[in-house]
Amino acid sequence: MDRLQKLAANILEKSVKLKAEEKIYIEGIGPNTQPLLRALIEKAVEMGGIPFYFYNDSSFTNALLKHSTEDQVKGFSAFHAQIMQQMDVFVGIRSHNNPCDDSDSSVLANKWYNQHFVGHVQLGIRVPKTRWCVMRFPNDVMAYGAGLSNKQFEEFYYKSCLVDYQLMEKAMQPLVELMNKTDKVHIIAPNTDLTFSIAGIGSKPCFGQRNIPDGEVFTAPVKDSINGYIRFNTPDYQNGKRFSNIELKFKDGKIINAKHDGSKQDLINILNTDDGASYMGEFALGVNPHITRPMGDALFDEKITGSLHMAIGNALSDTPNGNRSSIHWDLVQIQTPEYGGGEIWFDDVLIRKDGLFILPELEALNPENLSKL
Repeated sequence: MDRLQKLAANILEKSVKLKAEEKIYIEGIGPNTQPLLRALIEKAVEMGGIPFYFYNDSSFTNALLKHSTEDQVKGFSAFHAQIMQQMDVFVGIRSHNNPCDDSDSSVLANKWYNQHFVGHVQLGIRVPKTRWCVMRFPNDVMAYGAGLSNKQFEEFYYKSCLVDYQLMEKAMQPLVELMNKTDKVHIIAPNTDLTFSIAGIGSKPCFGQRNIPDGEVFTAPVKDSINGYIRFNTPDYQNGKRFSNIELKFKDGKIINAKHDGSKQDLINILNTDDGASYMGEFALGVNPHITRPMGDALFDEKITGSLHMAIGNALSDTPNGNRSSIHWDLVQIQTPEYGGGEIWFDDVLIRKDGLFILPELEALNPENLSKL
């Protein structure tokens, strides 16, 4: 079995656990997704599933949003909602040729799309109703973003995707147990001094079920408990625009000041999407040992070993903190020495310094140990 077939098999057999006669929605975004799209369709049929497959492209979405009315976006979303309601399983593959493709859509059009499609179809139906997994697939733009040749990036991609997730799950359990009994979190790093509570929220290990590649343990801050400030030191794209070095200041959970290296108004527009977009819905620690540098794609970057991430907007159903929003935007801070270092404290106990766990029960999550997977 080659790597592509193995990846398809892992996704359907281990991540979403497709059963015979189940309906599975398989979506590929970008031309480079077609080899994996075909492999997934073939494997789904072999397993007795009923595939619905859909090829999309960010330029197609841009064509929709460029001149649409809100009613047209609602109609588009309602049609997709009808299809998604019938599905048992969802697999989404992304391979954007240009992450800025939709940068010329209006602020209003992006707001409508986030509310009616992302908020309703994806967060409202797909996430709670289906067993789902989303991933990326290599292309030239992703290799460029990672600072690697195409060949190097392909090797990196399969190495980070095809880890032994069962062993990773076992190594995560002590961190899950610690987070479940933790109240106060304190994060210290360059331009960062942030405190919040995670008491009573619970935590969830991620080991190849919802994302490929994977490798994080997440929870959520108590909604009104965040105070202080933080700088996220990896770039990301939202609404077709690049955001770098985002800095957020909080008072009682709400973002009261925000800036980044580009247009402040672009950032404010996202925070004004709805009431929940000025609060946070997730806090997580990344542990994938094969992902060590940012590439401007949160699905990879949030898994970087030695990183943490927080999400603006909607809280995940596994760790509800009461915040609801039509956006869920993951922002990443790397704390390894090359990126300025940092500390994470749980209830006044230092648990990670400069990207390495220092408690004995957590050392299995350090890259020199997990890299053997």
